[in-house]
Amino acid sequence: MPFPIGELIELRTDRADATIGTLAAVLLGLRVDGQYLTEPTPPTRLPGHGSGIVLAPWPNRVRDARWTHDGVTQQLDVTDPSRGNAIHGLLRNTAYRIRERSDASVLLGATIHPQHGWPFLLDTWVRYALADDGLTVTHGARNLGGTRAAWAVGAHPYFRVGDVPVEQLTLEVRGAHTLELDDRLVPVAVREVEPGGPLDLSTPRTLGDLDLNVAYQDVATGPAGAAVLAAPDGRRVVVWQDEPFRWLQVFTPCDFPHVAADGTETPALAVALEPMTAAPDALNSGDGLVWLEPGEVWEGSWGVRYEENQ
Repeated sequence: MPFPIGELIELRTDRADATIGTLAAVLLGLRVDGQYLTEPTPPTRLPGHGSGIVLAPWPNRVRDARWTHDGVTQQLDVTDPSRGNAIHGLLRNTAYRIRERSDASVLLGATIHPQHGWPFLLDTWVRYALADDGLTVTHGARNLGGTRAAWAVGAHPYFRVGDVPVEQLTLEVRGAHTLELDDRLVPVAVREVEPGGPLDLSTPRTLGDLDLNVAYQDVATGPAGAAVLAAPDGRRVVVWQDEPFRWLQVFTPCDFPHVAADGTETPALAVALEPMTAAPDALNSGDGLVWLEPGEVWEGSWGVRYEENQ
């Protein structure tokens, strides 16, 4: 029988393996030396809490599922009904196609056609490239239309460090600002991170003490990483982002559906670290939104690296 997450793709190197599904180009699992670096999703289930999916052509929320382009109100479908917003783009229920494939990498592509609230035609892609110590994810888009088109992208992975309980991990985030959200989780202001305040993660803090759903802005870019998840024994998962990925959403739900080997599902704490090229509600604020001219191509990358006993 076909899997709900589409075609299953297995990537391997000598030390690492990753599993990808074609639905939403979802990252179903990543391991190094047999240790999971992301929360695994069985291929027989849809990704819980958006785990591992690609968010395009915008990440996070659009207030009221509505925005204005060239003086015309654009009404997107409401996909966050409890808050009346549109959430996580237009490809969550789209099967990508495999364009290139090797033992350690895969290139997946999907077209975004004009539709409710979205008047643009875009070719989009994501390349997963596995290495012995982690994974590089490269997102891209080309404007296939005759007028300039809006673009932003993000991803929704949940991370772990092997079998260490998430509550025992520490989290460090290297970001200068946070976005103050209203009760609909849409930004209303940009705030400097208060040293020593509840959102200051410049010094690692234990995840069991945190309850977060916040976007960090102006995060550190480059190989040193925007965020670090560390186990008590010194093992670390480093999430790095290149220059276009200036935002990182940190989400720590207590009801993430952890699935055991026997299929039993137990809700528990998890941590999503979501690289984003734009702020939540960027279609309205323009904060981080890219405008592609006809035929113009954009690419940007983020990745995850496993380190031992630093």
